[in-house]
Amino acid sequence: MLLAGAAMPTQGTVTSAGIRTTAWVFQNPVGTPRRSAVDHVTLPLLAQSRAPNEADASAQQLLDRFGLHDVAHREFRQLSGGQAQRLMLARAVATQPDLLLIDEPTAQLDSSNAQTVIDVVHEVAQAHSIVVVATHDARLAAQCHTRVQLGLA
Repeated sequence: MLLAGAAMPTQGTVTSAGIRTTAWVFQNPVGTPRRSAVDHVTLPLLAQSRAPNEADASAQQLLDRFGLHDVAHREFRQLSGGQAQRLMLARAVATQPDLLLIDEPTAQLDSSNAQTVIDVVHEVAQAHSIVVVATHDARLAAQCHTRVQLGLA
């Protein structure tokens, strides 16, 4: 909450130099039930003033990157938990955030789809975003530049 600016610290300060946009991806995906998968990804692209045809094409490319080509026109409510989770990641990536906060992105995924998510998240971190991820997945943690392990004392 502090990283995203959604809460203020009780002591000290949090500065976010250079962070203009933040995207969140929660462990339990939340979408608009009757909207298609492609609609979820197209919307942030349209908000960036892209032409509708260009936004649709870019959304399809993102869905392909996340292995969601076959469900592009399926309603959100018809997606499996893993498909919905990958869709929310695709939507967040479409926003091209400066800061991307992700909670357990591989938790509901099989090994192959988890690896796809790990690869795309790594690409995003290398390309244009600061990515902060909470995970129990050792493969995903291994891709992180800096790791902070939290636990009970």
